[in-house]
Amino acid sequence: MGRIMVIGPVGAGKSSLVRSLSERDEAVLKTQSLVFYGDFIDTPGEYTENPLFYRSLMATSQQASAVLLVQDATRRGIGFPPGFASGFPVPAAGAVTKLDAPEADPDRAVALLRQALPNGNIVQTSAITGIGISELRTLLERLADRAK
Repeated sequence: MGRIMVIGPVGAGKSSLVRSLSERDEAVLKTQSLVFYGDFIDTPGEYTENPLFYRSLMATSQQASAVLLVQDATRRGIGFPPGFASGFPVPAAGAVTKLDAPEADPDRAVALLRQALPNGNIVQTSAITGIGISELRTLLERLADRAK
């Protein structure tokens, strides 16, 4: 697989998702800076929440084959501006995380994510139960291959 840049707000489950996709058992730590983790670039949530960091995300995406926007199914608001995915020079997909949470609302999460990712696949996942992880891995591999 080519390198995938994972983007989302603080607490969206990006690092847990990367760990599940990588099939590694290491502890998940708060991402403080860009972390190159095998086939993934894990970005700090603050980069999404502060427009001053968008330039850094756009520059880093030059090193990626695809971008994955992450939306937490328990979050009531979107962590991205409208059409955010269209600003990247590589294909984009979406992942809804935390499907296992009792307060999860996957339909709302998909609708919110569609604001930032009008086109492209969205996969619903849980890093805890493994729901959607295999499907998302396959999608990311396809996107990365298409970018070559």
